[in-house]
Amino acid sequence: MADVLLAIDSSDADVAMTMTEVLPRYVEKSKAPNTLRAYDSDLRHYQSWCHAHHASWLPAAPQTVAGYLAGLADAGIKPSTVRRRLSTIAEVHRLGRFPSPAADELVRLAMAGIRRQHGSAPAQKAALTTDELRLFVAATAPVSAAGARDRAVLLLGFAGGFRRSELVALDVDDIIESAQGLRIQIRRSKTDQGGDGRELGIPWGEHTGTCPVRAYQSWRATGPIASGALFRPVDRHDRVGGNRLTDRAVARIIQRAAQRAGLDPRRYAGHSLRAGLATAAAAAGAPERAIMAQTGHRSVTTVRRYIRTGTLFEGNAAGYLGL
Repeated sequence: MADVLLAIDSSDADVAMTMTEVLPRYVEKSKAPNTLRAYDSDLRHYQSWCHAHHASWLPAAPQTVAGYLAGLADAGIKPSTVRRRLSTIAEVHRLGRFPSPAADELVRLAMAGIRRQHGSAPAQKAALTTDELRLFVAATAPVSAAGARDRAVLLLGFAGGFRRSELVALDVDDIIESAQGLRIQIRRSKTDQGGDGRELGIPWGEHTGTCPVRAYQSWRATGPIASGALFRPVDRHDRVGGNRLTDRAVARIIQRAAQRAGLDPRRYAGHSLRAGLATAAAAAGAPERAIMAQTGHRSVTTVRRYIRTGTLFEGNAAGYLGL
């Protein structure tokens, strides 16, 4: 991101100093860390390609960008990744105040051809069902610190419909216990870059073994988790660390639980908890507004995809055939 700002010429020394020393800090703060990492990775790859082909990367000619995208597709890069790299190129041009090559007809046609030839639907991981979650939790021993943490990650993550980044960002001070359950403050999320925050509730579960509130309490009771990060690493001696758990660790917790439960861990990822809440709630008859209030989704279209999946066999026409 800073590379883009440094590439912009300025004859005004004061303006140049602001751009090179101050502005990059605020530009980077406007994006989530995961987004910045993706931008940096994509930008380095794009710059390297342009250097190898003796082409200008900023500003870039539409022919350069179309050739870069075609090369990615020919190398077997997934269309979703190609699309993301085009978004990065468009973003750096926007920041540099250059016309975006993504709007050029040649680039649009190149992307259309890539989608048509290589497909555009991203590979989806399975949404966790309530029955699968019960199996995951039952296969996760509650007596160890690692087991208590994993159960809390699984149950809180599912009941809250959390993104994994939101889950690992939770601090102890973000959670208040009440007679109804847990009141949780989400201070920042993917769709809330301004940091306005939102509050959600996690009610007590009907069953002791799968109650997210009890799982949270059990994890808090395992060690010195009085303040700071809620979810932390646990070493091989079952000692709770002081650092924050990474978002990638959430996916590993889910996959290990799937393996212990005798299910294929490759079917699941960090998003399985969030997708699972939305799908399972829809299947149980929860209205759109209730699902969106829990997950923080702003797009009704996205939520309705989960509802269609959750109600796939409800009133299905084939069910009337008497087969």
